Amino acid sequence: MYESEEETITVTVLDDTREIDGVEAIVVQDVVEEDGEIIEDTFDWYGQDEDGNVWYLGELSRNYEDGELTDIDGSWEAGVDGAKGGILFRAMPVVDEVLRQEYAIGEAEDIGQTVSLESNESTESGFACSNNCLETLEYTPLEPDVEETKVYLPGTGLILEIDLEEDVRVELVDFTPGT
Repeated sequence: MYESEEETITVTVLDDTREIDGVEAIVVQDVVEEDGEIIEDTFDWYGQDEDGNVWYLGELSRNYEDGELTDIDGSWEAGVDGAKGGILFRAMPVVDEVLRQEYAIGEAEDIGQTVSLESNESTESGFACSNNCLETLEYTPLEPDVEETKVYLPGTGLILEIDLEEDVRVELVDFTPGT
């Protein structure tokens, strides 16, 4: 579970898989709540190639207002309407490498740059790096003023996300490893 000043985000790796563009993908659900009310419920699809690179293959993003589904903006699927999967992480990341993480024109155009392999960040709840975390800078041409730093702890995953414009931190507060 992740928290910021305004949101709580619960991320669950489901037992489900889905074939996306010929790849067997795992399904991860993200539920975003504000003041106890769901504002977004998303299914993300991830795959891994034989070299160990992690691919992002799409998402179904359901957005809510006052408990009602308002839209599915941001949804996309590799292989549908020209959309292409993108690499989130290389098995062997390289500092300064820029990767297209998702590609669906006008819907999903995230780009990530590996900033460091030795990040030294920590969260208030005690998740900490000892010069061993992957740090990325993420941005999109769809929102040119938005940039985020993300920090990934080996064996855990994403522990910290910082919106650089708004200076908002989203921190991992609880983590239960899978079996």
